[in-house]
Amino acid sequence: MISNLLYKELRLAAHPNLFVFTLMGPLVLIPGYPYTMVFIFGLIGNFINLMYTRETNDIYYSTLLPLKRSEVVLSKWLVLLVSQMLTILISIPFAFLRLHLSSRPNPVGIEANVAFYGFGLIIFACFNFIFLTTYFQTAYKVGSSFLKALVPATIVAMLVEVLVHFPTLAWLDSVVFDQQMQQLPILGAGLLIYIIAMWATYKISVRNFSQVNL
Repeated sequence: MISNLLYKELRLAAHPNLFVFTLMGPLVLIPGYPYTMVFIFGLIGNFINLMYTRETNDIYYSTLLPLKRSEVVLSKWLVLLVSQMLTILISIPFAFLRLHLSSRPNPVGIEANVAFYGFGLIIFACFNFIFLTTYFQTAYKVGSSFLKALVPATIVAMLVEVLVHFPTLAWLDSVVFDQQMQQLPILGAGLLIYIIAMWATYKISVRNFSQVNL
């Protein structure tokens, strides 16, 4: 069922820009660039995708299929999950490549290191929870749901870029092996927060959507 739902979303319901914004991982090669934008672009891609969902009446169409409402929610939830995991996985080789191409630190903010991915998961988790749970209160108001979710996600991203400029937190910006090992708890915390937030996002979205009169 999960594979069928995902297949339907990617082949029939997904907007092309979803794939474009998912492929922003190479941005970590740009010197002097706020790398958290890789995650922000991923959020924008999912916003455009749900806008397309609204314009094509895909939610209404999906409810006409032999699907439970919980499965309709699951299909959109899966798109978020898969696109965000792909964003991270695609960017990792380019993060390693950057280390080989340039030893100069990023003057703008955080490097593409272990802590960077931990914070990225937190940015995704924050956005997903607010975005989907708010959207499925109506299954229509995409714009307002996006703005409500984007503000806190952007604040987290800005804090991440700023924090590494404090001398006491310089280890968060390091790409040295020993200090990246020190960053592992941040990656672990980010992963845990992401898992919990995605579970809560799905449960609350299903509850909200069950009360929507289409």
